[in-house]
Amino acid sequence: MLVLSRKKNESIIINDDIIITVVEIRGDKVRLGIQAPASVSVHRREVYEAIHGRAPEIAPPKENCRKPSE
Repeated sequence: MLVLSRKKNESIIINDDIIITVVEIRGDKVRLGIQAPASVSVHRREVYEAIHGRAPEIAPPKENCRKPSE
């Protein structure tokens, strides 16, 4: 897992076309804005798991992980 620090109004970019921006920080909650193409579905994890009928996973399988330098 890649861990990044961002401040309010700062962003990260994934794959040239997905932008995640920190919109607000209140106490222990962070609000994120996500810009992605319409072809990319975006869900909170618990919603994704409900849609796909899965129990929460502890960590993704190793073959899906990338090192930060990749």
